[in-house]
Amino acid sequence: MTEATTVPLTLDGSTGEGGGQILRTGLALSMVTGRPLHITRIRAGRPKPGLMRQHLACVQAAVAVCGGQAEGAELGSQTLRFTPGAVCAGEYRFQIATAGSCLLVLQTVLPALMLADGESKVELVGGTHNPMAPPFDFLERAFAPLVRRLGAGLVLQLKRRGFFPAGGGEIVASIIPARHPLAPVDVLERGTLVNGWAEALVPGLARNIAHRELETLGQRMGWTFEAGQLRQTAARQNEGPGNALIATLEYAHLTEVFCQLGERSLSAEQVAKRLSDEIRAYQRSTGAIGPHLADQWMLPLALAVWQSGQAARYTCTEVTPHTTTNAQTIALGLPVQVQITPVERAMQVEIRPAG
Repeated sequence: MTEATTVPLTLDGSTGEGGGQILRTGLALSMVTGRPLHITRIRAGRPKPGLMRQHLACVQAAVAVCGGQAEGAELGSQTLRFTPGAVCAGEYRFQIATAGSCLLVLQTVLPALMLADGESKVELVGGTHNPMAPPFDFLERAFAPLVRRLGAGLVLQLKRRGFFPAGGGEIVASIIPARHPLAPVDVLERGTLVNGWAEALVPGLARNIAHRELETLGQRMGWTFEAGQLRQTAARQNEGPGNALIATLEYAHLTEVFCQLGERSLSAEQVAKRLSDEIRAYQRSTGAIGPHLADQWMLPLALAVWQSGQAARYTCTEVTPHTTTNAQTIALGLPVQVQITPVERAMQVEIRPAG
């Protein structure tokens, strides 16, 4: 460990949107740089501040992947000291209690395993379609292809869906580090729309919910069952109860995925309207990637900028508080600068080496 890596990464968990993302990004940065992490006021912006079971799972996964040590890793704790060890490639299995999101735990350990000295397989059990978390379909179709463009291998397999609150979903992530330093790429345009389609998942619920959602979405988007643009995807009853309406837009240069989860207080028609509003907001912009992918893509790209010493840019439809918070956290943890500027009908994010 160099002298620079011994300088602790100190984060205030109440910064920006004040949620669990600062913790997850902080843990990832600590593991890839070897810098100890000290984070205070964890999730101060939430009704129930401090570490919840899902966040503890992220800490425990980080400890397992790098043989690290964590002080304050207990329910409700608002302070954490994390000392990373050497990241070890290998096979891992993490089970997240109370249907916490598998994907958020994966995002905590993925950056470190992308830079490890060998291949890894990570099995995760928990929620795959959760409120306030990216669904599996988003990571598989939108996020993972961009990661592969950096030079690392990432293949995601869905073994079983798990909806909140029952959970029980299972995914497997196969991670192959790049042979050479990660190579940053610019993502400035989405290109021509090649295909657009939607699917409805309703395990453990009445099948007519899916048909109503798809029919309403089709009316709003001009999509039809006959053209294969509206699909009722088969799901096992024991994967629910749950409901997800998912739209996939395949462009020449990238794929975007949008998802709305059903709730007891929402009709099928309301779920479809929410999704169509989200799609149309994306289509009105010239930004290459949507608001959620803009947030998730920032850290892998920053790692590539750090390793290569070369700047990279991407455009997005909007910059959310999550994205702004992530930019601030990354700039504290890596020797990079993140600049966000408006461009015509979009926002541009540029990441460049510091200094």
